[in-house]
Amino acid sequence: MIGTPGADDVSDEELFAYLNKRRGLLDGVCVTGGEPLLHPGLADFLRRIRTLGYSIKLDTNGCFPDSLRELVAQGLVDYVAMDLKSSPQHYAETVGVADFDFSVIRRSIDFLLAGPVDYEFRTTVVRGLHNRDILRDAALEIRGAKRYFLQKFVDSGDLIGTGLSAFSDSEMEEFLKVVSPYVKTAALRGI
Repeated sequence: MIGTPGADDVSDEELFAYLNKRRGLLDGVCVTGGEPLLHPGLADFLRRIRTLGYSIKLDTNGCFPDSLRELVAQGLVDYVAMDLKSSPQHYAETVGVADFDFSVIRRSIDFLLAGPVDYEFRTTVVRGLHNRDILRDAALEIRGAKRYFLQKFVDSGDLIGTGLSAFSDSEMEEFLKVVSPYVKTAALRGI
């Protein structure tokens, strides 16, 4: 199976047996990660899912616009959920890569905004990484987008960094008011 080896992995045979058995009961499959677009066998994997008649949702961080474009062109993805980590000015800090090249994110944004596949953008809002100005600037980057979700941060207990925490529900509501004017539909998740 595509993914990182681990104790909970199932084989391709087990996965496809499961999907085959549930044809007509399940509508779709969400391919998530890590970053699925890192895997060279992803197109073949999606093609196998597609042959079973399932819709396919792809979660991505937007760092591989050429791969995203190719999968959509092949008709292997029905819906894309792209993480928008921050505004361009704060992206490197947010992702923890000092010389991060935002242009790859910009290419993915432009591709999705052009409308070849249904999509959403989403930002997990974290105290210590975001504020109203950063979220407004992120929303400006996707101006006119169909959907933008602000997701409330949940500490899994496995954080690499320190000083990160969630905003209150009322603060999240205020952030929603900040981004809503720039996109067609904006909503909150996790509150």
